Amino acid sequence: MIISIVLLSIIILRVTPTSGNVLWEFPESFKFGVSTAAYQIEGAWNISDKGENIWDRLTHTRPSVIWDESNADKTCDSYHNYERDVEMLVELGVDFYRFSISWSRLLPTGFSNQISKQGLAYYDDLIDELIHFNITPLVTLYHWDLPQTLQDLGGWTNPLIVKYFEDYARVVFENYGDQVKNWITINEIPQICVDGYAKGINAPQVSANGIGDYLCAHHALLAHAKVWHLYNDEYRHSQGGRVGIVIYTEWVEPESTSKEDIEIAERGMQFLIGWQAHAIFSSEGDYPKVLKDAVLNRSLDQGYASSRLPTFTEKEIDYVKGSSDFLGLNYYNSIMLWNTKNKFVELKFIVPSREDDLGYDSYFNENWTKTISPDFTVFADGLKYVLKWVKKEYNNIEVIITENGYPSYPGLGDLERINYINQHLIAVWDAMINNDCNVTGYSVWSLMDNFEWISGYGICFGLYEVDFKSEARIRTARASALVYEEIIRSRTIKPNYFRNVSQVESKTSTLIILLNMEYI
Repeated sequence: MIISIVLLSIIILRVTPTSGNVLWEFPESFKFGVSTAAYQIEGAWNISDKGENIWDRLTHTRPSVIWDESNADKTCDSYHNYERDVEMLVELGVDFYRFSISWSRLLPTGFSNQISKQGLAYYDDLIDELIHFNITPLVTLYHWDLPQTLQDLGGWTNPLIVKYFEDYARVVFENYGDQVKNWITINEIPQICVDGYAKGINAPQVSANGIGDYLCAHHALLAHAKVWHLYNDEYRHSQGGRVGIVIYTEWVEPESTSKEDIEIAERGMQFLIGWQAHAIFSSEGDYPKVLKDAVLNRSLDQGYASSRLPTFTEKEIDYVKGSSDFLGLNYYNSIMLWNTKNKFVELKFIVPSREDDLGYDSYFNENWTKTISPDFTVFADGLKYVLKWVKKEYNNIEVIITENGYPSYPGLGDLERINYINQHLIAVWDAMINNDCNVTGYSVWSLMDNFEWISGYGICFGLYEVDFKSEARIRTARASALVYEEIIRSRTIKPNYFRNVSQVESKTSTLIILLNMEYI
């Protein structure tokens, strides 16, 4: 049965399912959500006594590094529009909302000597609103926006950051722990450490390849463990919550089924996922042996007296190991690694660097679907393979897919995003049902369009489109929001929700989207 709907840009429609064969059904215990991050949506960068963070500093002093020379001074203005944000969550029917707390909004100096009353009130109001509508808060303590005061002291390369992070977490647990039961310490170590402290791409734009990234990640892992133990020792009994970490993941697809190519791909997985997760989730703890050996050997070859990869003490290995109640995975796409023996490609790397330590460069399979971003392709099966790898490597730890999203241009008829979500949820279902992977939730990135870091506002990830030219930052549901709402309501995936989507302009310049919906 085909239903044609005219969706005006100012109207949010409800999707009514028709009869059909359901192919993929999720258990009632499985939770659906959406994700955002404080700096990307809040705006109000200098409201009340909020302190400056590293992205405030970067976008104000070096705007040219952002694709459209924009900033997040106002962005979605969720600081003033949080009630509308929660309204959208209610429209979608999500089980949980993953958002982050701005360290510098809560602690203007970066230290716990000064706690902002306005900052406390903002997050208190947001959490209250979520709980009022039975939406579970999943709160991230750190999503890339370090207080500039701490960066001035070295940021994540300063070992004292472990203590500073614990002090910040204590303030958060003390004030919100009675209501929030699901915490994430740190989001995506590679993006923080490689892009921020090695390649000089993201804030704070430190260029220290092969040194800054390893040092930053080492301290991030220790800081995570410190906060997990803080909660476990002082708050778990009275508050009854749990604490996890989110890692960035890609599936490294072997170039062939040969033993050599499979070993190359496994090496890539250990350099990416193992670097972030092995010390926490493996039975032996510490960094993966292949990573330790590779960095040590390259370091000695380069004339260093010891490995550029910091070393955990035996006490630290035991302290970090097991310090997480669940694993959050952010997955967008997969990669392949050049096998130079097969391709006869001469690879030249910055020395030192993680790429040089790994010994292989990455690329996208030409058969994978391309997107508008050169950094993203579509290979949904990669998510299933990652989940199977994590199950085998880390004793089937509980996994929540904390980010999964598709970049697009503005417009409400986002068929590609719909297909992307469907395909990746099918991959999750397959991993759960056919491979017994312990996956308990899935979250779309993102609830709405926002400031996408160095991409600025040039690409859109939102289920809701945001009109950044309007003072009120008007949010409008995309087609993908309507489909995701139906997925959550029915807890099923049906193929070809939207057979085709076309856009036309009316004579009054009102954007009209013709949605031909077909349930099979």
